[in-house]
Amino acid sequence: MPRSVNAVASRARRKKILKEAKGFYGKRKNVYTVAKNVLEKGLGYKYVGRKLKKRDYRSLWIVRINAAVREEGMSYSQFIGKLAAKGIDLNRKVLADLAMNEPESFKKLVAEVK
Repeated sequence: MPRSVNAVASRARRKKILKEAKGFYGKRKNVYTVAKNVLEKGLGYKYVGRKLKKRDYRSLWIVRINAAVREEGMSYSQFIGKLAAKGIDLNRKVLADLAMNEPESFKKLVAEVK
């Protein structure tokens, strides 16, 4: 009995990898083994990058809040502590947006917390 290798599935698997590697430079785009290795590495970086993006945004928001709060004569840690003590549940993203786009309402919030 002849050996069955299921060429349809293996070709589809290779085509999928090579399609994802479109736009890569040199052998990376058209040699299956090279493309597979490069793609796996790239997907790993992509996964890590999504986590790093969250970190970067949070630190950006903290910098923005700190800058706005220091104009009012308070430090970031004092401000966050007093917000928590007052029971005001605004996340850093919203606070940074207020500080950037609506400085008057942010100043009122800081005055309320003081």
